[in-house]
Amino acid sequence: MTPSFTPEQSDGEPPSRRGRKPESIWEKVGASHRAWLEPVRSRLFASGLTLDDLVNRSGYSKTRISELLRGKGYYPGWQITYSVICSLDIPILPLRRLWTAAAREAHKDTAWIENRIHEVQPLQPEQPPLAHQGFTEAIRQPYTDYARAFLQTDRRARWVVAEVFDILWLGWDEATASPDVRRHAWRLLRSRVMLRAHHHPDGHPDLRAAAFSTVTQSQTDDLAARFAQIGEQADFFDAIARLPHDQLDVTVLRYLCGISEDTIPAVVGLSPAITRAMDHHARGALERIYHRHENPE
Repeated sequence: MTPSFTPEQSDGEPPSRRGRKPESIWEKVGASHRAWLEPVRSRLFASGLTLDDLVNRSGYSKTRISELLRGKGYYPGWQITYSVICSLDIPILPLRRLWTAAAREAHKDTAWIENRIHEVQPLQPEQPPLAHQGFTEAIRQPYTDYARAFLQTDRRARWVVAEVFDILWLGWDEATASPDVRRHAWRLLRSRVMLRAHHHPDGHPDLRAAAFSTVTQSQTDDLAARFAQIGEQADFFDAIARLPHDQLDVTVLRYLCGISEDTIPAVVGLSPAITRAMDHHARGALERIYHRHENPE
């Protein structure tokens, strides 16, 4: 949506605006709720509209709109959410999917969700921009592989990737205006995966469960040997998880996900030279830690 034009005063300074921005998002808002609330707030701020404008366009009171934009109080029904996003010219289909996921996060049952959706007229068919479609199809598999390394199941990995693609659709103009769409999207994916990954008390992600699904494990029949391998590999995977972010990402994609060295730059949005440097530094750090092992791979 094109931001509203604000005429200048005679002294060249823009006039004071009506109203004010909504307060910050409530600290207790869940990850799925934030997934759609943050893009809605970003679109509102970029549009140049005030809360008063949004009240006039949506037909809801300032109190209810303010609560929705903060995520405070009861989880909002689809009807008021739909009214707000239509006022901001936001794609409806991806937002409704994100709203539905957040409703489940808020412990709303299926009947409540369906009843709220049925209060609103059926959606017209929507398609994401062609560039978005092409981009997401190209990186769907490596994104899913990366998510699976931390989240352990195909279902959780696919769900997070679908969430990322919907958020990316909502903010596609912002993504294409960024210096590199690939880097913008990768940072988004990484943030959503890390929100749901298990973490150690010191904050680094827990990769130890990946030790149970290595090729070596699947080929070992002796139970005692398998337990010994798990213990050693769990420590090694924990060392991987302590690498700096970019080194960790390149290591997981190349060695846990099996993605080729030539493909990784296009996935993470880094140049081939930087990607090779990240790989080199990561291998060096891990070899220093495990130099006594005959086969650290």
